[in-house]
Amino acid sequence: MMEVKVERLSPVLLELRVEVPAQTVSTELDTAYNQLRKTAQVRGFRRGKAPRKILMQLYGSAIKADVAKRLMDRSLQKALTDESIEPLTQPAVEPAEVKSKAPFNFKARFEVRPEIEKVDWEGLEATRPSADVTDQMIDEDIDRLRGEHATEEPVEGREAQKGDLADITLTFQIEGESNSEDLNKIEVAGGQLLPFLDEALVGLKVGESKDVNGSFPDNHSMPELRGVETAFTIKLTELKERVLPEADDEFAKDCEYDDLKRLREAVTEKLRKKMAQQVEEDVAKQLVAQLCDKNPVPVPPTLVEQQAKMTQRELQMIAQMTGQSLEDPAMQDRLRMDAEVKVRAGLLMAEIAKAKEIKITDDDLEQGYAELAAQSGKNVAKVKVEYRNKQKRDMLIGMILEDKVLDLMEGSAKISDA
Repeated sequence: MMEVKVERLSPVLLELRVEVPAQTVSTELDTAYNQLRKTAQVRGFRRGKAPRKILMQLYGSAIKADVAKRLMDRSLQKALTDESIEPLTQPAVEPAEVKSKAPFNFKARFEVRPEIEKVDWEGLEATRPSADVTDQMIDEDIDRLRGEHATEEPVEGREAQKGDLADITLTFQIEGESNSEDLNKIEVAGGQLLPFLDEALVGLKVGESKDVNGSFPDNHSMPELRGVETAFTIKLTELKERVLPEADDEFAKDCEYDDLKRLREAVTEKLRKKMAQQVEEDVAKQLVAQLCDKNPVPVPPTLVEQQAKMTQRELQMIAQMTGQSLEDPAMQDRLRMDAEVKVRAGLLMAEIAKAKEIKITDDDLEQGYAELAAQSGKNVAKVKVEYRNKQKRDMLIGMILEDKVLDLMEGSAKISDA
């Protein structure tokens, strides 16, 4: 009978020591050689008649390696099932040698979820921020809409000022080589250029240029340019200003509302929903942070790494737009810290769900599909097809489960209004 010993090397690292009986090893070797004898072509012997001793001389190493792999795969899977262990990583198995008439021993190490006896989650505290929608917020949102409906008019005679749209030619020297780039519709002093270039652009007239020295940022998306100091020449080739429409009934009609009053009401309602969602997210963030502080359980490094990579992929597009490098050590540290909190929170919330016997029903899934459809603008039926994939469906179930646990935590928490 196979013997299995389990040793927890750390809260998240297990080692299995497995011993396969000598009789099982002999049986596997006999089977392997009998199968080989049927197909092996050995000079001087008819097929199927070569003695085992000759086969051992010719194929012994390969046979032992093959038998060792089969024994490890089969016995490791059985050991994990018998011991009710769920590895988080592919087991790392120490090489082991098969010997005739001797037990076969090997070790396997892998990461597992930590054992959590109890989670302290009741009576957490949070402050609910104000969700009031002010006139200033409404005005700012309407100004944003005005900006979307703005027209662009050529500027003649005056200097470039903040908010204008500029076409520029940027020339700079790198290792003695001149580089030139044309950039269109750059918002003057809008943060799209390096700060010293933004500053140099303000006050220029069409056709004028200005020389300025400066350095590329240390987190520039192109590693070869990070921290490089050089001379820049910025030339203004075209300048336009945004002309915003008046905030009146005609503008409201352009936005598909009857009048300005109706537009303000719609903007107010949209802001109320947005503020309410932000408030709930803020409260949830506070509760999750406290949950992790009160229960500092160790987290498996592999899960942290996976979460960090997932977040990095989500931020990749933003980084490209801002010119920030995700390879920046400070950014990597933030990603890892954030990933560790998320993994710890996930482990703790899973334990809460298990302790409170929280289940996900078909109705919960239907509601989840409906919410995903509303967020993406897709048909519910199409969303369901996309989430037939087990990995995506499990992700949705996890999100619904966490929402239920958050509701449970919030129900027992002490929440005060700001």
